[in-house]
Amino acid sequence: MLASLKSVLEKAAATQSTELGTVYTAAEIAVLCETAHRHDMVVHLDGARLANAVAAQGGTIEVLRAMTVEAGVDVLSFGGTKNAMIGGEAVIFLNRDLGTRARFARKTVTQLPSKMRFIAAQFNALLGDELWLRLATHANRMTTRLYEATKMIPGVSYDLAPEVNSVFPVLPAAAIDRLREWSFFWDWNTSRHQVRWMTAWDTSESDVARFATGVREILASCN
Repeated sequence: MLASLKSVLEKAAATQSTELGTVYTAAEIAVLCETAHRHDMVVHLDGARLANAVAAQGGTIEVLRAMTVEAGVDVLSFGGTKNAMIGGEAVIFLNRDLGTRARFARKTVTQLPSKMRFIAAQFNALLGDELWLRLATHANRMTTRLYEATKMIPGVSYDLAPEVNSVFPVLPAAAIDRLREWSFFWDWNTSRHQVRWMTAWDTSESDVARFATGVREILASCN
């Protein structure tokens, strides 16, 4: 029973935003944390795209605090790589007792790059003047634009409207490889012919328009 619950919790609270392009509310995260703590478990929130989730929920420091500190998260990874940094993630121990041996653990698991100051300098830039939120907001907005530009194309269907910077369309099987040869993307659920499209901090409106036009033309040619 406990092992089963542990598996469910690990999957449910794996990422913020989620792997379906949605966002956990602060209240939902708090319930997961409370349940985990009741069973003597700790909670790690994978925040590789946390900035996108915060932006989607209002884009304030209060939102960030509500879905992390106040919700009861124990350890948070704050993503920079997927929000314009060349590379870098910050691990934040909200439960400080858990961080006692972190400086030793990160070295034994080869997570201690040399010249850390160059990674830190990127965070200084990213966190200054709310740049991290502005970049994430832009990425989210470009996905919304992509969704609106493609949802009416014959052959394209969506289960959900996007909340962050990812969409998961279901496409005609015959069109997927042709589309991917033109502009690469990953499969998501091959049994349903579902794929994943992402936008980023540097995606432009013209990028979205060009991609949507390509999708329309390639799908029309496959009919």
